[in-house]
Amino acid sequence: MTDSQQSDETSIDQGAGQDAATVEGIPSPRSEGVNAEPSATDDGSAPGVASESAEPAAPAEPAAPAEAAAERPTRATPGAAPASAPSPRPAAPRGPLPTAMAPRPRNTTGRPSAPPVHSTSLEEAARFARVEEDGHVFLLVDGEEHAVGQYPDAPREEALAYFVRKYDDVVSQVALLEQRVRAKAPSSDMARTARQLRAQVGERTMVGDVLALDARIDALLEAVAGLEQAEREVQDEAKAREFAAREAIVAEAEDLAGREPSTVQWKASSTRMNELFELWKTAQKTGPRLGRGTEDALWKRFRTARTVFDRHRRAYFSQLDSDNAEAKQAKEALIKRAEQLSDSTDWGQTAAEYRRLMDEWKAAKRASRKDDDALWARFRAAQDRFFEARKAQNDAVDEEYSVNLVAKEALLAEARKILPVKDLPAAKKALQSIRERWDEAGRVPRADMGRIDAALRKVEDAVKAADEDQWQRTNPETKARTNSALSQLEATIAQLREDLAAAERAGDTTKITSAKEALEAREQWLEMLQSSARDFS
Repeated sequence: MTDSQQSDETSIDQGAGQDAATVEGIPSPRSEGVNAEPSATDDGSAPGVASESAEPAAPAEPAAPAEAAAERPTRATPGAAPASAPSPRPAAPRGPLPTAMAPRPRNTTGRPSAPPVHSTSLEEAARFARVEEDGHVFLLVDGEEHAVGQYPDAPREEALAYFVRKYDDVVSQVALLEQRVRAKAPSSDMARTARQLRAQVGERTMVGDVLALDARIDALLEAVAGLEQAEREVQDEAKAREFAAREAIVAEAEDLAGREPSTVQWKASSTRMNELFELWKTAQKTGPRLGRGTEDALWKRFRTARTVFDRHRRAYFSQLDSDNAEAKQAKEALIKRAEQLSDSTDWGQTAAEYRRLMDEWKAAKRASRKDDDALWARFRAAQDRFFEARKAQNDAVDEEYSVNLVAKEALLAEARKILPVKDLPAAKKALQSIRERWDEAGRVPRADMGRIDAALRKVEDAVKAADEDQWQRTNPETKARTNSALSQLEATIAQLREDLAAAERAGDTTKITSAKEALEAREQWLEMLQSSARDFS
């Protein structure tokens, strides 16, 4: 319905919810409950029809070509008898008819395209209406007449067409709602609009198949209810997913807050807690609403978890700062002692003291990485200063001892010629001479000391082994014990031979076998002892 149509209808029919309208202060006969014959007004117009001077000016819009000269209708009181026709007089210029007004623009953004505008033919509409000569129109519903209104000073077809257009406008709105339902468009305000249309049809201020239209609106309301139910189910599912997502955010935040502070990787965990907060804000802005109580409860848990996490983080880093200060203080003391020893020339004692300082450093608490690296650099610098001085001293000594190394290398070559030991007295005499000159040669560089000493010790061990072997062979006590064992063994062998001969004469195989085994064993022992005796001699 256009704006101009709405304006005209306001002057003709006072709108929804009223049985009939009053025109220019004249009550409707339907509202009064009378059917009186009206008298003519002062200006000669029929009662119930507003005078020309009383009508408001029409909007300044161009009239349609076919209706530019048409007279503007006013609505008379429904059911009133027509008055006698006034004397002809020049027709005053009137505004355009409602059909000539520009249609109201509709906002179709995000909606399906509007269906074709419904149009009911006058032949079809005539089945549902009766039109009188004076422009009164009546709607026929199940054999009953309902006064719709009056369209005066116009042919019957034009009067009928006016009220049919009101019907077509409602049908078009119903069709648009039906199309939106089929397209599953958002159902907000659909039910309210449909109920308003049903109330509008129920006023019976239009001409058309209103019973069929009522049925369509009832079916539309049912379809809208189904669409609303489907939307509620979708919304419930979305809320369930959103609740699960929010619950997961809260649960992870509570897990981070509930961990033992000493085991938490605070940098990564703080980053993750910030990410959870951003996820929460995004969900709160873009996600479906969960209800005030649910969201407040989840937020309270999430806020509590963040508060506990932040408290633990602050306490952890506060303790860390305290431990760092304590560690720095302890290591500063170690550095001071190390720096005091760095100029010492008591190489052995100071080196041992530095080893003790190193053990204390390892046992001390660690400071922050940055501080600990700086402290270690100072501690290491003090040690390096001492050990570099000791190394310079050793290098100077090694340079001095390099001449001694040449002399000892020559003595070592001379000592190696003793091996293998063939003449023990000569070997011992030569080794003694080498030892005396070895001590006179002095110290050698530290790097060669172990190698040189080990090579000489090898020659000394060989001479000592030859000496011990010689002693074993010439020891009188050992020789006497060997001769005594030989005598006893020879006597035993002689007795075993006699036992073997007696057994053979007796033919006793068991004794023969036993005697032979004992005799063979004693003979082997005799051979070994004789060999040892030859060595001693």
